[in-house]
Amino acid sequence: MSNKELDKEFQQAVDRVSAYTDPFPADTLLKLYAYYKKATNNYNRPRGKKAIINAFKTNALFQVKDISEDKAKREYINLVNNYFLYRE
Repeated sequence: MSNKELDKEFQQAVDRVSAYTDPFPADTLLKLYAYYKKATNNYNRPRGKKAIINAFKTNALFQVKDISEDKAKREYINLVNNYFLYRE
């Protein structure tokens, strides 16, 4: 898959998640958060209202620190596809 195709598929996955109105399980949300941040190279500090949530987000980011941006995009896409395939 070329970088352009990967970027397009990643954006489609992001759009799919953004359009979904039902709540995601917490563990899925944390993985999506970490992969998205890594894939977009956005390392701004978590800005939740609760310290415990920020700690979980920071931990999720720490867990993906050694993967590339492209790998994070692929993992995000796979997570989204699997979630929507098996959520029922």
